[in-house]
Amino acid sequence: MSFGVFMHKDGSIYDDIPEVHYQFPKIYLSRAKQLVGDWIVYREPVKLPNSKGFFAVAKVERIIPDPEKAGRYRALIEQGSYLPFEPTVPHIVNGEPVERDLANAQAALRPLSASDFARIIALGLPEDEFLPRSDDEVFDRGWVGEERATFEIERPIVQSLVSKPFRKRAFRRAVMQAYDGRCAVTGWKLVNGGGRLEAQAAHIRPVEHGGPDSIRNGLALSGTAHWMFDRGLIGFRDDLTILVHRKVNDREGVEAILNPSGKLIAPNRRSDRPHSQFLAWHREHHAFVE
Repeated sequence: MSFGVFMHKDGSIYDDIPEVHYQFPKIYLSRAKQLVGDWIVYREPVKLPNSKGFFAVAKVERIIPDPEKAGRYRALIEQGSYLPFEPTVPHIVNGEPVERDLANAQAALRPLSASDFARIIALGLPEDEFLPRSDDEVFDRGWVGEERATFEIERPIVQSLVSKPFRKRAFRRAVMQAYDGRCAVTGWKLVNGGGRLEAQAAHIRPVEHGGPDSIRNGLALSGTAHWMFDRGLIGFRDDLTILVHRKVNDREGVEAILNPSGKLIAPNRRSDRPHSQFLAWHREHHAFVE
């Protein structure tokens, strides 16, 4: 099994949609081919202001010539494999680089050692159930033991990455953090007596319809707003204006619970905001007509 790193920067010259495909020049083709069928982690450049560091994991399905740009290629991401990290993993933790094998550190597309992959996943998707247990700790101050990582951590981590319950929890955690637990439609941030947020993590394009477990394909919605969104009673323009569908029988009632701005309350980080591709799918699927 191989692992790799894909460097991504929003607004770069490359046409990336990390949840769907990664575009790269021919110089990286041989490296990319070695990652087909295997897992990669996404990383923002170190020099990027407020860099998120490592921010997601995904599986490469296949490599194709880019249909729109000569001399470039696309690594297509396997449907249902993309998963955002929460928390995102900084480049350096406790004074040490998270990615320790730095032989190819400047390359935008590069191999990643099994121990580095395990360390990044353990920090980005912290969940006890897939971490190994033994008398002599494999984890030391949050770091994965180099020798035993490949044998004792690789398999359980990969199994967790395809586990539906695990992915559901990781998706909810990432979306709730991005939206600060606040419903993007109503603006409510309600907490029950047990300390649980009332808002739910909703997919814009459902997983069963090819949608990824991505923050940009996610919304924090109250129960009522979630119910309305899933049934196409409300939607969003690309500028995040809230739309009320013509089939709604109580338009005044729906409009009464919308936040005063009339727009989706988006995450502070631009790269976490809903992607226009997913919003457009929802509008088309539910036949919104303005």
